[in-house]
Amino acid sequence: MDTPRFDIVGIGNAIVDVVSPADHAFLSRHGMQSGSMALIDAEAAETLYAAMPASRESSGGSAANTCAVASALGARAAYIGKVADDPLGRVFASDIKAAGVHFPTPPLSEGAPTARCLILVTPDGQRTMNTFLGASVAFGPHDVDEALIADSSVLYLEGYLFDPPAAQAAFRAAARAARVAGREVALSLSDAFCVDRHRAAFRSLLAEVDLLFANEAEICSLYEANRFEDAADGARQDVALAALTRSEAGSLILRGAERVQVAAAPARVVDTTGAGDAYAAGFLAGYTAGRPLDACGRLGSLAAAEVISHYGARPESDLSGMLARV
Repeated sequence: MDTPRFDIVGIGNAIVDVVSPADHAFLSRHGMQSGSMALIDAEAAETLYAAMPASRESSGGSAANTCAVASALGARAAYIGKVADDPLGRVFASDIKAAGVHFPTPPLSEGAPTARCLILVTPDGQRTMNTFLGASVAFGPHDVDEALIADSSVLYLEGYLFDPPAAQAAFRAAARAARVAGREVALSLSDAFCVDRHRAAFRSLLAEVDLLFANEAEICSLYEANRFEDAADGARQDVALAALTRSEAGSLILRGAERVQVAAAPARVVDTTGAGDAYAAGFLAGYTAGRPLDACGRLGSLAAAEVISHYGARPESDLSGMLARV
C-alpha cells in the first residue's frame, strides 16, 4: 500500500474558543453561574461575544484539539470540520493551520455563523462556558473528503459531532471511505451523556471501528455496565483495539487477549479540559509511528499531563521531542 500523506485526519465540531477574564459581577449581569456549562443560541452567542472583555481566540473542539496536539508531537495531522465564511471562521482556519494541521474544508457561504465556546475565567480560576454549535452541526455526508481520508493512516471521529442525523450519516460515509482505502478508523466517545442519547447507534457504528477511545464513564454507559471490567470486556470483544482512560488510575489498553496497564503521568492538575483529547493525540502519534502499545499509552499519558497542568486544551510546552524519547 502507498504511504499516506497524513498520519491522522480528524472529523469533529469546528469551534472557536474565545477565552476572556471576567469578574463575578459580569457573570451575574448575564445570568450565569460560575463554573457552569451551557448550550446557547445564535442571538445569545452574539450578545455575549460582543459584551465580553478583550479575549484570546483560537481553534477548538475535541477532534481539532487532538489533531493540534498530535501535530505538536510530530505527527502529520489533517482536520475536516465546518465553519462559516465569517471572522471567527477565519480565526479557526488560521489558527489550526498555524498549529501545523492541514485544514482544507471550505466554509459555509450562508446559514449559521461559526461555532464558538465563550469561556469566562474568574479570578478564582473557575471557567464558565457558553457554547453555540452554529455552523459545525451543518456537517453532512457531502463534506466527507474521501481523497483526504484515503491519504491518512487513521480516520479519527469525534463523538460530540454524533447528535445530528446528517453527521451520523457522514461518520458512516467517512468510515466506508477509510475501509475502501485500507485505512483504520478510530472513534472517541467524547461524553457519557452523548453515549446515553445514541447508545444503539454508537454500538452499531463499532462494526466500522478499529480503535476506540473512551473514559470510564463513557465505556460504562456504552455497555450499560456497573463495573468497569465488564464494560472493558465488552469493548475488547467489539473492537480490535481499545484505549480506556481512568483519570489518576491511568489507562487500560486492550487488543484481543492482550492487556496493557499504563500509569498516569505525574501532573499538577490545573484544568482537566482537553485531557482525553490530548491522550488520544499522544496515543495516535505513537501508534501511527509504529510504537508498541505501552509506549503509545505513555505518550498519551504524558500529553494529557502537560495539557492539564495549565488552562486550555493545547500544550504550552515544546512536545516535539517527546515521541523520540518514549
